[in-house]
Amino acid sequence: MRRVSEIGAAVIGSGFIGTVHVEGLRRMGVPIHGLLGSSADRTAAKAHALGLPRAYASLDELLDDDRVEVVHVTSPNHLHHPHVRQILAAGRHVVCEKPLAMTSDESAELVRLAADSGRVTAVNFNIRFYPLNQHLRDVVRDGGLGDVRFVTGHYFQDWLLLETDWNWRLEPGRGGALRAVGDIGSHWLDLMTFVTGQPVTAVLADLATFIPIRRQPVGPVETFSTERAAETVDREIETEDVATILLRFGNGARGTVAISQLSAGRKNSLQYEIDGATGAAAWDSETPDHLWLGHRDRPNEVMLRNPALMSSAGRAASTLPGGHVEGFGDTFPALFRAVYADIAAGGQSDDPPYARFEDGHAEMLVGDAVLRSSREGRWVDVDHSPSRQLEGAAR
Repeated sequence: MRRVSEIGAAVIGSGFIGTVHVEGLRRMGVPIHGLLGSSADRTAAKAHALGLPRAYASLDELLDDDRVEVVHVTSPNHLHHPHVRQILAAGRHVVCEKPLAMTSDESAELVRLAADSGRVTAVNFNIRFYPLNQHLRDVVRDGGLGDVRFVTGHYFQDWLLLETDWNWRLEPGRGGALRAVGDIGSHWLDLMTFVTGQPVTAVLADLATFIPIRRQPVGPVETFSTERAAETVDREIETEDVATILLRFGNGARGTVAISQLSAGRKNSLQYEIDGATGAAAWDSETPDHLWLGHRDRPNEVMLRNPALMSSAGRAASTLPGGHVEGFGDTFPALFRAVYADIAAGGQSDDPPYARFEDGHAEMLVGDAVLRSSREGRWVDVDHSPSRQLEGAAR
């Protein structure tokens, strides 16, 4: 089997998440041959700041670099589909940020192209790779909570609380028709599908926009930047600030999730509770090394992340001893280790712990149902039919 130090990579995207990908790959010892950003000047400046050897002028130039076997796509959402199409056509492996595409038709096409290519393809739902989430998936699968009955939680942030807060994700043409749900809610939904092993089959969604006009800065703004532009223009907002969604899962379980990018003081708070027939479990991303376990007839427990006490999947995602907190930045190399292990082995494994393109497409289908439910004010089934999985229905 090849070593990861023999597998060359490149990163598309010079913003916040692109930098996190670069740092995660470096921790693994993967050689990063260069960076492609939104402009020549930004790419050159960021490549220099990160100590990368090359600033690519275009995707064509990146793909002409024979040393690059894996491309990490962290560009704005509207570029995912064309970028991934071109990368797969060039025979490279792909790690793509979520969402996989702007529409489920596009994501269905990428699923097909990935299958035809024989390449390893992954969607970066990194929250799966907090070690206790990997561990709990095994607990649930082994019946440790009994049959899953009720799944609740939220994903709250505050970085778009003010009318002067701006990011490209606010623009439907660049971010998509769903914003809070597509950007952060998709993480919660993917995580619950992963941990419970149950797909979301129907939704009843309510979406709301509380800041209908925002002040867009003249010039680029990086995600989570605290800088305030001196010159702005008013822009009408067409996407949701918050969402509340009732859920039905494949086994008949019920659920509810609240999603907000306007919750003051909540910087990155993903919480869930899974209630089963014999026990419960709860987790909070802001205290990621603690897993609450609820019981009826004995004291509740708080499990501290500890490789010696977790399942094999939990241990694989963990690199530090118990008591040494592993956080957001650690989830990226954990995910990448699983992806690059498949690349080194020569192909995608049958049931990888990371999200495949099929999983990214499934989240797009849930998003379709959420949007339709909100517009029509009723329960909507998620269309998991084979035609939507493989072909994409014409809109």
